[in-house]
Amino acid sequence: MASLTYNSFKKHLMNGGIDLDTDTIRVALVTEDYTPDQDAHEYFDDVTNEVVGVGYTADGAALAGKAVTQDDTDNEGVFDANDTEWTVATITARAAVIWKDTGTDATSPLIRYHDFGEDKTTTGTTFKITWAAEGILNLNDP
Repeated sequence: MASLTYNSFKKHLMNGGIDLDTDTIRVALVTEDYTPDQDAHEYFDDVTNEVVGVGYTADGAALAGKAVTQDDTDNEGVFDANDTEWTVATITARAAVIWKDTGTDATSPLIRYHDFGEDKTTTGTTFKITWAAEGILNLNDP
């Protein structure tokens, strides 16, 4: 499955319900058994098959070093954060789900599904997501 941005995120963003650089934004890991629905999945309670394993805590990790910038060269808005790591982890994940944490899964909006393209496995080592040099999410509208 390819990476995607949940359609509900676009609505929440336009309505002012998500502020990417000031809200608590988290990244959770999921197995290959989670099938994202770009249209129907809106909140974190729609996500199934979250990773379970040593060194990984349910609901994932909060993104650190978040920034929203304007890229005039590519005519886009860019959301980025520091790379995310789980140290001394024994887990297998197929993808990451980025979401805004409101404290309640049923009201925590989904943002993006990031497919790794294959299962990533660590055994007692660091599981690291290295975000793209162009950012985690780029918004453009020519």
